[in-house]
Amino acid sequence: QVKLVESGGGLVQPGGSLRLSCSASGFTVSTNWMNWVRRAPGKGLEWVSIINTDGTNTYYADSVKGRFTISKDNAKNMVYLQMNSLKPEDTAVYYCNVPIWNIWGQGIQVTVSS
Repeated sequence: QVKLVESGGGLVQPGGSLRLSCSASGFTVSTNWMNWVRRAPGKGLEWVSIINTDGTNTYYADSVKGRFTISKDNAKNMVYLQMNSLKPEDTAVYYCNVPIWNIWGQGIQVTVSS
């Protein structure tokens, strides 16, 4: 019943932009803090960003600060990650996550390459 599904990934050139979406079901995004986490090739999980319940507070890893923006659309029960000025080192599988419940999506591939 409780499920997260990421979408919007793909291949993009360095300097390009991509918008990831996280569709939630079985719970409401508006009452939960929501994470984006990523795993680059050969590396462990790296926390990327988090947004609080009503979207008034957001936090970012230093590696993405100023380039990525996390947001919510409570009416659609969705979480987004707008990724701008993408770098090859952003290449990873990106996961949507509800941290206090340890709920994870299946992950979506983002590849930044020319």
